Amino acid sequence: MFVRSSPAIALLAAASWSLGVQAISKVTRSGRYLYTDDGNRFYIRGIAYQEQGEVDANDPNNPFLEPSSFIDPLTDGNACTRDVQFLKELSVNTLRIYSVDSTKDHDSCMKTFSDAGIYTIIDLALPLNGSIDRLAPSWSTNLLNQYTNTIDVFSKYDNVLAYNVGNEVVVEDQTAVAPYVKAAARDIKAYLNSKSSSALVGYAAIDGKPNWRDPLANFLSCDPSGQNDGATAIDIYGLNNYEWCGDDTFQAAYAGTNGDYAGYNVVAYFSEYGCNSKPPRLFTEVAALFSSQMSDIWSGGIAFSYFPASSALGQFGMVTIDGNTVTTSDDFNNLKDEYGKVSPPNTPSKSDAATSYPACPSTNSTWLASTTLPPTPNEAACNCLESTLSCQFSPKTANYSSVVGELINTGCGLLGQNGGNCDDIGGNGSTGTYGRISGCDPTIKTSFVMSEFYEITNRNPASCDFAGNGTVNPLAPSGVSAANAAASSCIANPSATFTPSSAPNSGNGGSSSGGSTSGGSSDQNNAVALIGDSRALGGMFAMVAIGVASGICTMLF
Repeated sequence: MFVRSSPAIALLAAASWSLGVQAISKVTRSGRYLYTDDGNRFYIRGIAYQEQGEVDANDPNNPFLEPSSFIDPLTDGNACTRDVQFLKELSVNTLRIYSVDSTKDHDSCMKTFSDAGIYTIIDLALPLNGSIDRLAPSWSTNLLNQYTNTIDVFSKYDNVLAYNVGNEVVVEDQTAVAPYVKAAARDIKAYLNSKSSSALVGYAAIDGKPNWRDPLANFLSCDPSGQNDGATAIDIYGLNNYEWCGDDTFQAAYAGTNGDYAGYNVVAYFSEYGCNSKPPRLFTEVAALFSSQMSDIWSGGIAFSYFPASSALGQFGMVTIDGNTVTTSDDFNNLKDEYGKVSPPNTPSKSDAATSYPACPSTNSTWLASTTLPPTPNEAACNCLESTLSCQFSPKTANYSSVVGELINTGCGLLGQNGGNCDDIGGNGSTGTYGRISGCDPTIKTSFVMSEFYEITNRNPASCDFAGNGTVNPLAPSGVSAANAAASSCIANPSATFTPSSAPNSGNGGSSSGGSTSGGSSDQNNAVALIGDSRALGGMFAMVAIGVASGICTMLF
C-alpha cells in the first residue's frame, strides 16, 4: 500500500481557474463508436467515482443492496483536487457518477477534471423515489423535472460525456418496465437536442441471461416506427459485467457476451467491471477489453470502484481515504499497470461508422416489453387537472412521503368497494396501456383518487377527510358534468409526446444556485424534494395494475 497526502489542495484549486488550460476535446458518437474532434476513436478508460450511501443489508425489500442516500462527489472541490492526481496516475479519462444534487455547486470539481482531460458520465436518477422503480414503474413529471434540472446544472460543463436515464432498472422478471426507461431516453434525448447539447443519452444494464438481456439492449436502441429513426433510442449502452474473475481468459469469460453484441447498433461499453471473487483483482480483463478482439463492439469500460464499496457481490475499492491522505491498494496498482499498457485500435474511421436503428424485438415468454411507450409527462396538464379536483391532498405533516402510498392504497380500495377503479393513474408496460394521468406526480395522483371517491359518494364531506389529509376544493367545478368537462379540457391528449421544457423554477446550478455511495458526510442527501416512498407506492401500483374493480368511476373524463 502507498500513502500520500495533498497539503496544498486549496492553492492548487485556486490556481487552476487562472491557468487558461486548453478546452477538453469534444467527444461525439458516429454509429456504434465514439470519436474525438480530430477523428480518432475514443475509448472509455474509466472508474466509478462515488462514495457509497447508506445501505441496509438486512432489508428483504432491497436484494440489490441499493443505497437509500447519496453523497455527491462533485461538490467537494478540495476532495476532487486531492483525487485527481491519483486518477491521472491510473490513466483514467472518464468518471461515472451515480447520483448528483442539482442544487449544489459543481464548478470546482468539474473544472478540475476537465483540466485533467477527464470526462464524466452522470446518472440522472437518485436513490429511492428519485428513479424509475422496477416494481412500481412510472415516468412522471417529478422524475422528468429532476432529470432536466440536473441537465440544466451540468450543461455548462465541457466534460459531460453522457447522462444515464437508469441503472439496472430492468431485471429478468421485470422486463415490462423497459418501456418506461425508453420513454425517459426519448424525452431526455429531445430535451438535450433542444438545448443543442452533444451529451449522449445512456443506460446501464445489469448482466443476466441472454434471453432477456440481449432483447433489452436491442429494445433500448431500436426504432418502434420502423423508419430508421433514433428519436427513442439511447446513444450509449452500458453493461455492468463481472464475468472476468482473477486471471481468466477471453474465451472463458467474454467470448459469449462479445458474440451476443456483435451486431449492436449504438455505442457499447462496460459500465462496471472488476470481479472480486478471486482477490486480489488483477484487472487482466483490461487487455482483452481494449484489444482488437473486442474493440469492434466495445468502447472501453468503467472499473468499479475508486472509493470503498460493498455490494451483493462483495467488497470493492481502489483506495482508502483519511482526510487529505489517500492510501492506494493492490487493486489500484494492478489497474494502473493494465490501463497504462492499453493501445486500442483506431479503427474504423469516423466516415465509415454508419448509423442505423433496427426494428424492435418481438415479445415472448422472457421479453414482455411493449413498443408502445408512456407519453411525455405534461406538468401544465397535470397542474391544470389538479386545480379542477374536488378533493385536494393536504397532508398534516411536511414529511408526507410514506403517506402518499398509503392514501392511494386506501382510496383505491374504497373505490373498488364502490364500483370504481384506479386505472387512470396506473400503467402496464407489457400491454402498452397507460392511464390518463399516469405521468402526473404522486401528490396529484393522490388528489385524483381522493376526488374520485368523493364524487362516487355524492360529495359526502366525510369522503374527503382521509384521516385529515384531504380538503374540499371550493373552487372545483360544481357537479360531476362540469368536473368531467374541466378535467377533459386539461388532459386533452393523454398519449402525447413532445419536447420537454425546463422545469418550473429550475436553477442554473453552480455558484449561482445554492450508484453506489457511503454515508457520513455533511453533504449526504435523501433525494431532492421528490414525493413518495417507492416501497409505499409499490402497493399502490400493484393494486392499480390488477384493477380494483371492473366498474367505471363517476368522474372519468
